[in-house]
Amino acid sequence: MSQVIRSAHKQFDLTVDVVIVGAGAAGLVAALSAHEAGAEVLLLERDPLPRGSTALSAGLIPAAGTRWQKAAGIVDSSAQFAGDIMEKAHGEPDAAIVEHVVGQSAATLEWLCDRYGLSFSVIEDFSYPGHSARRMHGLASRSGEELVDALRQAVEEADIPLLCEAQVTALHATEDGCVTGLIYSRPDGSVEEVGCRQLILACNGYGGNRQLVAEHIPSLSDATYFGHTGNQGDALVWGEALGAAPRHLNGHQGHGSVAHPTGILISWATITEGGFQVNARGERFSNEAKGYSEQAAEVLRQPDGLAWTVFDARIAAITRQFEDFRKAEAMGAILSAETIEELADKAGLPVDALLLTFEQVRACKAGGTVDPFGRSFNGVAPLQSPYSIVRVTGALFHTQGGLAIDSSARVLREDGSALPNLFAAGGAACGVSGNQASGYLSGNGLLTAVTLGRTAGTKAGLNCRS
Repeated sequence: MSQVIRSAHKQFDLTVDVVIVGAGAAGLVAALSAHEAGAEVLLLERDPLPRGSTALSAGLIPAAGTRWQKAAGIVDSSAQFAGDIMEKAHGEPDAAIVEHVVGQSAATLEWLCDRYGLSFSVIEDFSYPGHSARRMHGLASRSGEELVDALRQAVEEADIPLLCEAQVTALHATEDGCVTGLIYSRPDGSVEEVGCRQLILACNGYGGNRQLVAEHIPSLSDATYFGHTGNQGDALVWGEALGAAPRHLNGHQGHGSVAHPTGILISWATITEGGFQVNARGERFSNEAKGYSEQAAEVLRQPDGLAWTVFDARIAAITRQFEDFRKAEAMGAILSAETIEELADKAGLPVDALLLTFEQVRACKAGGTVDPFGRSFNGVAPLQSPYSIVRVTGALFHTQGGLAIDSSARVLREDGSALPNLFAAGGAACGVSGNQASGYLSGNGLLTAVTLGRTAGTKAGLNCRS
């Protein structure tokens, strides 16, 4: 298990200004900003190639007031975005952190575009639950793999040392919590050490640690884990050993639409554009429009932990902009039919029940009424032949709780004081989703990854110059 070694006079053969643990979006952005601040940087990644939870996502980052929104005629503001986050998270997040990340969101994306060539665009043709404006930005393929690859390329072109297959196993620190260095292992079994003046933890949360998930998120203890298996809670363990305060450890992002058994993420546009979910009985079972995070537990409560997402060709055309959806189609996970009866037959669902469900949804759309689950279908078109359906399960994507930080991304003790030279970003830090699955607003994970990554890198880099 990861550990902290107290060593007041430890000497290192090599000491670097800023060491960053983890090369997902948060770590890569932190490396770029620390380098710009004039610091010598070393980025350590446990895998052969940077991937992490970023690569498993759709790569979409919400930002308010961007030039891409303005070009599309989308009216938005930081205050509006902050209000959406706080409303979705029941007022639980630290308001100062929310204000900081939304305030930095547009500038961060435009910096990545102008300085490092990441060609973002805004999704204009559908809205995500809880967002009062269309503010999700992504690269061309709408995939996390493209995002992390672009950030890695930027790091490499900046000649920032990135050491892969280097798994950090322990930290050296003084009694007052000042981190002096790290120990990391290599694939050949060798162990190396490096000193640091500032440390940034960007190694995500604890979603891959079944014991911690069972302790903090029991509703998803048996769920498919769709995040990176390396997310074992190292940052949490190290931080607490140094005296840091944990925050909102129950907070997480689930997803109620992972194709089964192929394990491919199906965009929630299938729901927001007028689709719905049924269980093996052909019946709806919840208000799907609340959000995909809380829907994970709803799906897992159904027979065999499975559901079917039902939509049509119009919605499929919108969703096809996502690489994951195109993969699911290529693998045969998306079934299509001209009639509801044929659709039920292909999915193995009771025909009469599915016909009744379609009729109930149509009636709600036609009458503008709210259904028994509390969902309104106002403003969405009725489903039309040909129809589509995909079998899905609920999954845990990543945890949203973590180490308490301030708006400079410094890690805090319980009394609110900052540890001497420790920063956290991305899943290692407490996010802005509060303490419940329903608090997750689409894109919160990558929002905090890139904005707090940039903040942590800049602050840590400047500290080395003072």
